[in-house]
Amino acid sequence: MSTDEIICNCMEVYKSEIVEAIKSKGLKTVEEVGEATDAGTGCGGCQDDIQEILDQVNGK
Repeated sequence: MSTDEIICNCMEVYKSEIVEAIKSKGLKTVEEVGEATDAGTGCGGCQDDIQEILDQVNGK
């Protein structure tokens, strides 16, 4: 996944925004990312991608 890639089409949230929120706020769950960025709160189709980003950033 590219840093500039749109992850959440419904809310137009980019991967870079999600990564920044995870790092700056210590987010651990898809729900926390949704609260911080609105990503994954529309149709929910990107929640697996958000989890993948969480795993990458948090070293899982």
